[in-house]
Amino acid sequence: MTPTRSFFSLCKATLAATALMAAPLLLSGCGFRPLYGEEKGVVDTSDELKDVYVANIPSRFGQQTRLALQSQMASDGPEDPHKYKLVVQPSLSAEAIDIHGDNTSGRTRMLASATWRLVSIEANPRLLAQGSTQAMDGYTSSYEQYFAQTLNMESTEARMAQALGEQVTQQVATWFKTHASPAAAPNDRPKAFYPSPNGIPESEKAAPTEQEGADAIPDMATGRAPIDTTF
Repeated sequence: MTPTRSFFSLCKATLAATALMAAPLLLSGCGFRPLYGEEKGVVDTSDELKDVYVANIPSRFGQQTRLALQSQMASDGPEDPHKYKLVVQPSLSAEAIDIHGDNTSGRTRMLASATWRLVSIEANPRLLAQGSTQAMDGYTSSYEQYFAQTLNMESTEARMAQALGEQVTQQVATWFKTHASPAAAPNDRPKAFYPSPNGIPESEKAAPTEQEGADAIPDMATGRAPIDTTF
């Protein structure tokens, strides 16, 4: 290496190191605040998350998602869920891709989605926040190795439950930081209805439709599922 190239390489490395060291200062100047960091006069999201009770979720995948949520929210523990209740409804679907000539599939793609609501624990519970999230994963099919394929499927489901837990926890922590109001549809305007391709017609003349959500978007457009309003 020539002295000139060596000098320029050293300069580039020095500039890169300086930029990394100055990044936190630049971000703080732009109003950046760490989500889980401690800050004077600001709600500590880690403490708030420990006050969240995760309601029971049916099905094996639901229990995996609940365990992931409890682990993420408790962090270093101990948890003391007595202020908030988190109602989560996850769903899981699978589709075959990489179709071969003998009609077998070389890979299975899985899509998980979850809708959640955070309510207060009191005599008259109040809806505090709500949201939805999705995760996608997959595994390679191995028909000759049945147990290996079963393990692949179960491992994928576990990863997706963990991903949903992390994303929901982050969304709830963001609300604790910002306290933004949940979306609410105004009552002084007519509701929009959209044709539902997955619905079953009630008659030959009645096409299935779906009403818009609180954010003016139907559930079918985002993968959301209706949530039970009972707390």
